[in-house]
Amino acid sequence: MSTTAVEAAGAFERRRIEYGAPDGDRIPAILLLPTARHRLGAAVLVHHQHNGERHLGKSEVCGIAGDRLQAFGVALAERGFIVLAPDSICFEDRRAAGAGTEPHADDWAQHYNAMTYRLLGGDTLMRKVLDDASAGVSVLTTLDGVDPGRVGLLGHSYGGNTVLFQSALDDRVRFACSSGAACSYRKKLQRGTPVEMAEVLPGAIGRFDVEDLLRLTAPRPMLVVSASDDPYSEDAADLVRRARPAYAAAAAPMALEHVRYDGTHAITQDRFDRIVTWVTAVGTSGALRD
Repeated sequence: MSTTAVEAAGAFERRRIEYGAPDGDRIPAILLLPTARHRLGAAVLVHHQHNGERHLGKSEVCGIAGDRLQAFGVALAERGFIVLAPDSICFEDRRAAGAGTEPHADDWAQHYNAMTYRLLGGDTLMRKVLDDASAGVSVLTTLDGVDPGRVGLLGHSYGGNTVLFQSALDDRVRFACSSGAACSYRKKLQRGTPVEMAEVLPGAIGRFDVEDLLRLTAPRPMLVVSASDDPYSEDAADLVRRARPAYAAAAAPMALEHVRYDGTHAITQDRFDRIVTWVTAVGTSGALRD
């Protein structure tokens, strides 16, 4: 990991860093470090949203640009969490046309090609996204002041999709919150809901669905946030219901939580506050080590 810039930001320090992905890519990210006396020993990897704005990634999570209700990193760092906010592939500083937070005309095409070119070679974009996400957890677990037993994930929409897959597959993740992302493949096909590019997994239909990801996360705490008029979390309640037996079998029936709001896909202040409160409570809980 290398640091390219450091800036004081009140209760925390903002560091621009880069670290390596398993395939040799360099991943630009922002690391938010609370002042030493405020650190809790817990850390969160926050995956940014999509929103058709590929010029925004880590900067939106860290309150530098974009929607203030996506600035989860700031809220958590102010509460003592060490926060890592990386750019996903083809977002912000990982765009071929150039870095920064201004849109480029070919942002969409580059992202599309990142998916299709991998499919042509027998690979998937999700594999790349998850390899990069795993590298982020590795960074957090090796930082001074971070308890590896208190490392969690958070994400909304595109970020929430990444959370669902990563929490299922990486046991180092001790708690996770997925917002606006819990919708089954079967429901999307039934409703004609668009499938995000990283979710395009050949042969997935009939082999597994999103409730299986929730089952694999048991018994670790998971909060699923959905909304009544959000097609991207339409059947979240059913997915949680299907996954609950796995949590019960793991002697953690209350560790899987679901909260549903009236409204659409976009984060609201109520949802933002609920997510930050939940992450704070779970991330500081002594039960995570059990």
